[in-house]
Amino acid sequence: MVTKERKEEILEKIRKAGSEEYVTEWNSEGRIVAQKKKSEIKKGKKSKSVGLRFELRVRRDLEEKGWIVDKWTNNLNLETGEIEPAKRKFNPFSRVMTIGTGFPDFIAFQKMGDYYKIIGVEVKKSGVLSKVEKEKCKGYLDGGIFGEVWVARGVKEGRGLKVVYENFREKWKKLWD
Repeated sequence: MVTKERKEEILEKIRKAGSEEYVTEWNSEGRIVAQKKKSEIKKGKKSKSVGLRFELRVRRDLEEKGWIVDKWTNNLNLETGEIEPAKRKFNPFSRVMTIGTGFPDFIAFQKMGDYYKIIGVEVKKSGVLSKVEKEKCKGYLDGGIFGEVWVARGVKEGRGLKVVYENFREKWKKLWD
């Protein structure tokens, strides 16, 4: 017997599947896997491209300041405290494998006399980190993996966008109290 709530849910999925404003994905058994609003898909694509452009801008800015910058392709496992290769993301529709999904986004080196200063750089246009991202930053610093972790964010300056770097340890001191 189908409950009233389940029946309404099924009817809503059927309505969305027939609608022009939704994209419906089906599995091999003919069941609906996902339904996405076309306008939301467009927004997601735009924000992804804006984020990638800002990431490239940060990389160029660091290189201009004398840093050697590379994509960080690892992640910190919060349960074990070990560094693991980041999982690669595959989009079956565009047949594209995304490799650079590590946290933080970049690892940067700068020669300081006889040694190198090594930092992690996370690029966030808004400058806001999630709870998990904050825990990972703290883990990298406590484990001595990075000497510093910087959060690069964008600040409007006139008609342009200026890159501002914030030292994670200084900004989120309360995590060590």
